[in-house]
Amino acid sequence: MSSAVALVTGAGSGIGRATALALAEDGFAIGVLGRTKEEISSTSDEISARGGEAAILLADISDEHQISAAVKELVARFGRLDVVVANAGINGVWAPIDDLSLSEWNDTISINLTGTFLTIRATVPELKRTGGGSIIVVSSINGTRTFTTPGATAYTATKAGQVAMVQQLALELARHHIRINAVCPGEIETNIDANTSLRKRDETSIPVIWPEGQVPITGGRPGRSEDVADVIAFLASDKARHITGSPIWVDGGQGLLR
Repeated sequence: MSSAVALVTGAGSGIGRATALALAEDGFAIGVLGRTKEEISSTSDEISARGGEAAILLADISDEHQISAAVKELVARFGRLDVVVANAGINGVWAPIDDLSLSEWNDTISINLTGTFLTIRATVPELKRTGGGSIIVVSSINGTRTFTTPGATAYTATKAGQVAMVQQLALELARHHIRINAVCPGEIETNIDANTSLRKRDETSIPVIWPEGQVPITGGRPGRSEDVADVIAFLASDKARHITGSPIWVDGGQGLLR
């Protein structure tokens, strides 16, 4: 049985992959969860190549039976659960409110918000059995610090909802020695744009002329997935033992500019 175990959702690419690798470097056995077997297998293989342990968990976080089965499989494999990184999410459809369909709204809500709820609901009993642990939810500057992304009503609602969930649960879970925090990335070099559909941007965008780039601390360049993963690894560690219910913006100052 492993001494410490972490579940990372959306671990096949971007922030999730970088987080899985960072936590593996810190000695965690990793539950590598995602919907694309090829991607999560690649992450698992890289963890193994670096001398770590990983379990491949194929699941859709918006399906309560799949996420519950994946958590059971992980605990059966490694015997415990200590850290949960609720990272999986989509940008979904960005469009004017009167052009956004109910099904498009529901798709974003079901993965980003309901999926986060189901991930936490399925894992909290295991964290309680372990005697405590850490949950990190990957939110965004959108809906928490900025509201200027054209047509992103559904997306920003889910990101704001995630932070509200974190703050609500921080008090509920404290008695069980479970910490829960949110990281809120700004512009990061990931492939999430692959699941973004943007319609009629000219009807929703706010005309603003930015300075060179919009990430001040990097001279305009987007952050890296590893920049977020390092913060998540800190929140997962005992170094963050007195931090709970906190959103942490990992945006290089972008949210303050916007």
